[in-house]
Amino acid sequence: MTTSSIPPSGLTVRAATLDDADAVCALLNEIDLLEIGRADTEPAEVLADLKHPEVDLERDSWLLFEGERLIGYARLWDESHGERIDVDHYVLPGRLDGALHLFDLVEARAAERAAGNGVARAVLHMYLNTAPTMDLPALRTRGWMPVRRYHVLARPLDAAADRAPEAPAGVTLRDCRDEGDRRRAHALLQESFAEHFDFRPRTYRQWLDDIDGERADWSLVWIAHVEGVGDAAVLRTHDDRPSMGWIGNIGVLDKARGQGLGSHLLRHAFGHYAALGRDRIGLGVDTDNSSGALALYERHGMALDHAVDTWELIRPV
Repeated sequence: MTTSSIPPSGLTVRAATLDDADAVCALLNEIDLLEIGRADTEPAEVLADLKHPEVDLERDSWLLFEGERLIGYARLWDESHGERIDVDHYVLPGRLDGALHLFDLVEARAAERAAGNGVARAVLHMYLNTAPTMDLPALRTRGWMPVRRYHVLARPLDAAADRAPEAPAGVTLRDCRDEGDRRRAHALLQESFAEHFDFRPRTYRQWLDDIDGERADWSLVWIAHVEGVGDAAVLRTHDDRPSMGWIGNIGVLDKARGQGLGSHLLRHAFGHYAALGRDRIGLGVDTDNSSGALALYERHGMALDHAVDTWELIRPV
């Protein structure tokens, strides 16, 4: 595919800077409203993405303007240092020529980064709402295909009904305000998610960058210790989404599964966030997850809020 660096008539493109976080956030919330009916993006989340050390803003980010109006944003980053390149791409509807131009730039840069990693192809992954602002037939024409579906599940909370559960016999929880426990939480997540789709090993430092560890509230991350087994599970949550509390991860080691730990951690999150005054909590789950996570969450009253697909493009370098 021939890539032109010249944007369509009436449009301009430049790299993002950290000072653009608020403007990008406003754009993403405009798209959130169109796709899921509410604004659900925080400026701090966008700033963390732009600050990520695996993003070279000058070459790995793009802002698309129509006159002075920001209408599109794209970013890529390379966690694999191999074939896999991750992509964000958001453009308001009705600007297909601009959306395709951003794809030209993103795909060419992904191939360049993969070549720099010494591999023969770039495997691009991107998340899109199942009812996105993007023209999906145009995306398929470029060779992109959906390869995985995730459900965002949500559940109402009630302070009277959702009280902190009694722990199973021999199980204790501790939060991760201590640095040693943060490192332990990282190790537990790495082990418990090692067989999951799209898993890539991350060092402790890389993981902190991924989750914006400098800003994280570590009192909302817990480790479950099981008598006779040791540290066996981890629950990572955060309270910075406008619409709901959020469960980022529930990870249980293989040797501790089947003992109700996942249910206990889930109900612990319900009780804790209800006590904080939240009236809703959510999480994302891979619908093809072989561990039975989707069924577990549904048994505990979580229901579909919206769905997201992973789209993939394989491009020779």
